[in-house]
Amino acid sequence: MPTWFDEGYPHIWLPYAQMKTTPPSLPVTSTRGTRIVLADSRELVDGMASWWTACHGYNHPHITAAITRQAELMPHVMFGGLAHEPALKLAKRLADILPGDLDHVFFSDSGSVAVEVALKMAMQYWLNKGVSTRRRFLSFKGAYHGDTTGAMAVSDPEEGMHALFKGILPEHHVIALPRDEASTAAFDSFLKMRAGEVAGIIIEPLVQGAGGMLFHTPEVLQHIRDAAHRYNLLLITDEIFTGFGRTGSMFACEAAGITPDIITLSKALTGGTLPLAATVARTHVFEAFLSGEDSSALMHGPTFMANALACAAANASLDIFELEPRLAQVAEISKQLTEELAPCRDLPGVKDVRVLGAIGVVEMKKIDDLNALKQRFVEKGVWLRPFGNIVYLTPAFTISEDDLETLTTAIYDVLRTHP
Repeated sequence: MPTWFDEGYPHIWLPYAQMKTTPPSLPVTSTRGTRIVLADSRELVDGMASWWTACHGYNHPHITAAITRQAELMPHVMFGGLAHEPALKLAKRLADILPGDLDHVFFSDSGSVAVEVALKMAMQYWLNKGVSTRRRFLSFKGAYHGDTTGAMAVSDPEEGMHALFKGILPEHHVIALPRDEASTAAFDSFLKMRAGEVAGIIIEPLVQGAGGMLFHTPEVLQHIRDAAHRYNLLLITDEIFTGFGRTGSMFACEAAGITPDIITLSKALTGGTLPLAATVARTHVFEAFLSGEDSSALMHGPTFMANALACAAANASLDIFELEPRLAQVAEISKQLTEELAPCRDLPGVKDVRVLGAIGVVEMKKIDDLNALKQRFVEKGVWLRPFGNIVYLTPAFTISEDDLETLTTAIYDVLRTHP
């Protein structure tokens, strides 16, 4: 191991890891395209795009150049009382590409915080209108919206990462997604009885990510949007995972032809380079905060809000979406995943195989030893991070056919001998 690893690793507290038993992390020295280079010179084909962020692959020269230019000019300045071109340019560009009148952009620095802002925004929307009874949110089983307190509270309370906090977190309404006749009837019945206490509905459109890569149809979103209209509820779509092409369209809500009242964005926003998030509201939401009273303002302001370096990276990432055929690449990845993961259906222990856009999922009946499975993938020369009972791929949109085949072949070969 390199010296820096031996000296520093004992002081690190890792994410989602039991520090007493988790194996040592792999020391990484560089990235390139869709490859991760380890300290011992091994290269791994990355099937995760660094938790779904590096949509253009690593080290894209256009983003690197933009960050370099901005670092020399102004890496950061507080956004309270000051403004700068990268942030204002990015806000305008996001408003232009988002559906409908999602025109008002509040920047933060992580997806969880973007969700916190969305919840706070929706709650205060009603308070500013003089309505004090709408104090809870409606979310769905299988949902995951982040690891901060408010985000955990609207995630599935039985989901493993947050179940420990049941009874401590604020309690909201969590019901089944209206996927079929029975769950749709239950959803409709719930709103008929209790819509008056609901501030808004929050959903991950098309894919519930960390809850198990669970897919639902555009028709489900349309039904939820119609119900929100009918009962005068705010609809929040959490597109932190699905935004920027992952499901096949630039934003997942476009597949259903809907415009949410509030949308949250992060992850691929900067092309996987710097932390940045956005909570974007429609005009009627924004206008509810306009008043002669300071108490009606949204009193929120992350220290690194609208960080100039991150905004420059995000603008460069949007340039690339305009200049390079990303959505066409996603369509090709989807075809290849569909074809090459299909044989996994015949393997023992496999429960389901599903693909949407640049997301490929092999759901197992169970995985007894996740760490052992991860190690077997590393031995095959690929970086995958299975969780729960699923093995999944969310590669960069720029991945080559050969590298993608390396990933799908590794999944088949490892699961073929999975105990």
